Amino acid sequence: MALVVDLIIPALNEEKAIQEVLKEIPSELVREIVVIDNNSSDRTSEMARALGATTLLCKDPGYGNACLLGIEYLKSKEQLPDVLVFLDGDHSDFPEELPLLLNEVEASNDMVIGSRALGERESGSMTIPQVLGNWLATRMLFWIYGVRFTDLGPFRAIRWDALMKLKMEDRNYGWTVEMQVKAAKQKMRCSEVAVSYRKRIGISKVSGTIKGAFLAGYKIIFTILKFSLK
Repeated sequence: MALVVDLIIPALNEEKAIQEVLKEIPSELVREIVVIDNNSSDRTSEMARALGATTLLCKDPGYGNACLLGIEYLKSKEQLPDVLVFLDGDHSDFPEELPLLLNEVEASNDMVIGSRALGERESGSMTIPQVLGNWLATRMLFWIYGVRFTDLGPFRAIRWDALMKLKMEDRNYGWTVEMQVKAAKQKMRCSEVAVSYRKRIGISKVSGTIKGAFLAGYKIIFTILKFSLK
Protein backbone atom coordinates (compact mmCIF):
# COMPACT_ATOMS: atom_id res chain seq x y z
CA MET A 1 0.00 0.00 0.00
CA ALA A 2 1.36 3.42 -0.96
CA LEU A 3 2.28 5.81 1.81
CA VAL A 4 0.00 8.78 2.42
CA VAL A 5 2.39 11.72 2.23
CA ASP A 6 1.63 15.34 3.12
CA LEU A 7 4.06 18.22 2.70
CA ILE A 8 4.50 21.39 4.76
CA ILE A 9 6.21 24.47 3.35
CA PRO A 10 6.78 27.40 5.74
CA ALA A 11 7.10 30.59 3.70
CA LEU A 12 7.73 34.27 4.40
CA ASN A 13 7.70 36.70 1.47
CA GLU A 14 8.44 34.02 -1.11
CA GLU A 15 6.17 35.17 -3.96
CA LYS A 16 9.10 34.95 -6.42
CA ALA A 17 10.02 31.41 -5.37
CA ILE A 18 6.96 29.55 -4.14
CA GLN A 19 5.50 28.82 -7.58
CA GLU A 20 8.80 27.34 -8.76
CA VAL A 21 8.90 25.12 -5.67
CA LEU A 22 5.33 23.91 -6.14
CA LYS A 23 5.78 23.17 -9.83
CA GLU A 24 8.73 20.88 -9.09
CA ILE A 25 7.08 18.74 -6.39
CA PRO A 26 6.19 15.25 -7.72
CA SER A 27 2.47 15.72 -7.15
CA GLU A 28 1.69 12.05 -7.73
CA LEU A 29 3.55 11.24 -4.49
CA VAL A 30 1.85 13.84 -2.28
CA ARG A 31 -1.74 13.93 -1.03
CA GLU A 32 -1.73 17.55 0.13
CA ILE A 33 0.72 20.44 0.03
CA VAL A 34 0.26 22.91 2.86
CA VAL A 35 1.96 26.30 2.52
CA ILE A 36 2.16 28.19 5.80
CA ASP A 37 2.35 31.90 5.09
CA ASN A 38 4.26 33.32 8.05
CA ASN A 39 2.50 36.71 7.76
CA SER A 40 4.03 37.73 4.44
CA SER A 41 3.72 41.25 3.11
CA ASP A 42 3.72 40.04 -0.50
CA ARG A 43 1.57 37.66 -2.59
CA THR A 44 3.01 34.38 -1.28
CA SER A 45 -0.41 32.95 -0.37
CA GLU A 46 -2.01 34.05 -3.63
CA MET A 47 0.76 32.44 -5.67
CA ALA A 48 0.53 29.19 -3.70
CA ARG A 49 -3.24 28.94 -3.98
CA ALA A 50 -3.03 29.48 -7.74
CA LEU A 51 -1.16 26.19 -8.00
CA GLY A 52 -3.54 24.26 -5.80
CA ALA A 53 -1.74 24.34 -2.45
CA THR A 54 -3.64 24.64 0.80
CA THR A 55 -2.57 27.94 2.36
CA LEU A 56 -2.72 28.85 6.04
CA LEU A 57 -1.84 32.19 7.61
CA CYS A 58 0.48 32.07 10.63
CA LYS A 59 0.54 35.50 12.24
CA ASP A 60 3.10 34.53 14.89
CA PRO A 61 6.62 34.92 13.48
CA GLY A 62 8.98 31.97 13.51
CA TYR A 63 9.76 28.89 11.42
CA GLY A 64 8.67 26.59 14.23
CA ASN A 65 5.38 28.43 14.65
CA ALA A 66 4.61 27.89 10.98
CA CYS A 67 5.43 24.17 11.18
CA LEU A 68 3.35 23.72 14.33
CA LEU A 69 0.35 25.37 12.68
CA GLY A 70 0.65 23.05 9.69
CA ILE A 71 0.79 20.02 11.97
CA GLU A 72 -2.30 21.15 13.88
CA TYR A 73 -4.15 21.52 10.59
CA LEU A 74 -3.24 18.00 9.49
CA LYS A 75 -4.34 16.58 12.84
CA SER A 76 -7.88 17.52 11.86
CA LYS A 77 -7.85 15.31 8.75
CA GLU A 78 -10.08 12.25 8.78
CA GLN A 79 -7.13 10.23 7.48
CA LEU A 80 -3.82 11.22 9.02
CA PRO A 81 -0.70 11.08 6.85
CA ASP A 82 1.75 8.22 7.12
CA VAL A 83 4.65 10.56 6.42
CA LEU A 84 5.11 14.30 6.73
CA VAL A 85 7.69 16.09 4.62
CA PHE A 86 9.12 19.53 5.36
CA LEU A 87 10.49 21.67 2.55
CA ASP A 88 11.59 25.29 2.36
CA GLY A 89 9.76 27.72 0.12
CA ASP A 90 12.78 29.61 -1.22
CA HIS A 91 13.68 27.19 -4.07
CA SER A 92 17.05 26.27 -2.55
CA ASP A 93 16.03 22.61 -2.23
CA PHE A 94 15.24 20.35 -5.19
CA PRO A 95 11.64 19.14 -4.66
CA GLU A 96 12.02 16.56 -7.42
CA GLU A 97 14.39 14.68 -5.09
CA LEU A 98 11.48 13.83 -2.79
CA PRO A 99 11.55 10.14 -3.86
CA LEU A 100 15.05 9.85 -2.37
CA LEU A 101 13.69 10.68 1.08
CA LEU A 102 10.56 8.56 0.76
CA ASN A 103 12.57 5.52 -0.33
CA GLU A 104 14.60 5.81 2.85
CA VAL A 105 11.44 6.07 4.95
CA GLU A 106 10.07 2.96 3.29
CA ALA A 107 13.33 1.20 4.19
CA SER A 108 12.10 1.17 7.83
CA ASN A 109 13.41 4.56 8.92
CA ASP A 110 11.45 6.86 11.22
CA MET A 111 13.11 10.06 9.99
CA VAL A 112 15.23 10.95 6.98
CA ILE A 113 17.28 14.13 6.69
CA GLY A 114 18.14 15.50 3.27
CA SER A 115 21.84 16.23 3.73
CA ARG A 116 23.30 19.14 1.81
CA ALA A 117 26.73 18.20 3.15
CA LEU A 118 26.58 14.81 1.39
CA GLY A 119 25.06 16.12 -1.83
CA GLU A 120 26.01 18.56 -4.56
CA ARG A 121 25.90 22.14 -3.33
CA GLU A 122 26.01 25.14 -5.62
CA SER A 123 28.81 27.54 -4.79
CA GLY A 124 27.52 30.31 -2.55
CA SER A 125 24.28 28.50 -1.68
CA MET A 126 25.29 28.29 1.99
CA THR A 127 27.07 31.02 3.91
CA ILE A 128 30.22 30.36 5.91
CA PRO A 129 28.31 30.70 9.23
CA GLN A 130 25.78 28.13 7.96
CA VAL A 131 28.50 25.64 7.01
CA LEU A 132 30.40 26.10 10.26
CA GLY A 133 27.20 26.05 12.30
CA ASN A 134 26.09 22.78 10.75
CA TRP A 135 29.53 21.27 11.35
CA LEU A 136 29.55 22.28 15.02
CA ALA A 137 25.94 21.29 15.67
CA THR A 138 26.28 17.84 14.13
CA ARG A 139 29.52 17.24 16.05
CA MET A 140 27.74 18.20 19.27
CA LEU A 141 24.94 15.77 18.45
CA PHE A 142 27.53 13.02 18.10
CA TRP A 143 29.48 13.96 21.25
CA ILE A 144 26.38 14.19 23.43
CA TYR A 145 23.96 11.69 21.90
CA GLY A 146 26.19 9.40 19.85
CA VAL A 147 24.24 9.93 16.61
CA ARG A 148 25.86 10.72 13.29
CA PHE A 149 24.29 13.49 11.24
CA THR A 150 26.05 15.68 8.70
CA ASP A 151 23.39 18.37 8.38
CA LEU A 152 20.39 20.06 9.97
CA GLY A 153 18.82 20.42 6.54
CA PRO A 154 15.21 21.64 6.30
CA PHE A 155 14.28 19.11 3.59
CA ARG A 156 13.26 16.09 5.66
CA ALA A 157 10.67 13.36 5.98
CA ILE A 158 9.35 11.80 9.18
CA ARG A 159 6.71 9.20 9.93
CA TRP A 160 3.63 10.80 11.47
CA ASP A 161 3.56 8.52 14.49
CA ALA A 162 7.23 9.25 15.17
CA LEU A 163 6.62 13.00 14.89
CA MET A 164 3.79 12.82 17.41
CA LYS A 165 6.10 11.09 19.90
CA LEU A 166 8.59 13.97 19.65
CA LYS A 167 6.10 16.53 21.01
CA MET A 168 7.74 19.35 19.09
CA GLU A 169 7.69 22.76 20.77
CA ASP A 170 10.34 25.11 19.36
CA ARG A 171 8.83 28.15 17.66
CA ASN A 172 11.72 29.52 15.61
CA TYR A 173 15.33 28.71 14.76
CA GLY A 174 15.64 25.58 16.90
CA TRP A 175 12.95 23.55 15.12
CA THR A 176 15.16 21.32 12.94
CA VAL A 177 17.74 20.51 15.58
CA GLU A 178 15.04 19.89 18.22
CA MET A 179 13.61 17.21 15.95
CA GLN A 180 17.00 15.53 15.57
CA VAL A 181 17.88 15.77 19.27
CA LYS A 182 14.57 14.28 20.37
CA ALA A 183 14.75 11.54 17.76
CA ALA A 184 18.23 10.66 19.02
CA LYS A 185 17.13 10.60 22.65
CA GLN A 186 14.23 8.30 21.76
CA LYS A 187 16.57 6.10 19.70
CA MET A 188 14.48 6.41 16.57
CA ARG A 189 15.73 4.93 13.33
CA CYS A 190 17.21 7.89 11.46
CA SER A 191 19.16 8.17 8.26
CA GLU A 192 20.40 10.75 5.79
CA VAL A 193 20.30 10.93 2.03
CA ALA A 194 22.38 13.20 -0.18
CA VAL A 195 20.35 16.05 -1.68
CA SER A 196 21.25 18.91 -3.97
CA TYR A 197 21.21 22.54 -2.89
CA ARG A 198 21.30 25.83 -4.82
CA LYS A 199 21.22 29.55 -4.19
CA ARG A 200 17.83 30.56 -2.92
CA ILE A 201 15.60 33.05 -4.71
CA GLY A 202 15.76 36.29 -2.75
CA ILE A 203 17.59 37.02 0.50
CA SER A 204 17.44 34.71 3.50
CA LYS A 205 15.64 36.11 6.55
CA VAL A 206 18.08 34.19 8.79
CA SER A 207 21.47 33.58 7.21
CA GLY A 208 21.18 36.67 5.02
CA THR A 209 21.93 38.97 7.97
CA ILE A 210 24.66 38.94 10.62
CA LYS A 211 22.07 39.26 13.38
CA GLY A 212 19.94 36.44 11.97
CA ALA A 213 22.92 34.11 11.56
CA PHE A 214 24.09 34.81 15.12
CA LEU A 215 20.65 34.27 16.65
CA ALA A 216 20.12 31.06 14.70
CA GLY A 217 23.53 29.71 15.72
CA TYR A 218 22.94 30.59 19.36
CA LYS A 219 19.48 28.99 19.38
CA ILE A 220 20.73 25.78 17.76
CA ILE A 221 23.51 25.31 20.32
CA PHE A 222 21.18 26.27 23.19
CA THR A 223 18.60 23.73 22.01
CA ILE A 224 21.13 20.90 21.84
CA LEU A 225 22.36 21.63 25.36
CA LYS A 226 18.87 22.23 26.78
CA PHE A 227 17.55 18.83 25.80
CA SER A 228 20.74 17.11 27.00
CA LEU A 229 19.75 18.14 30.53
CA LYS A 230 16.18 16.84 30.34
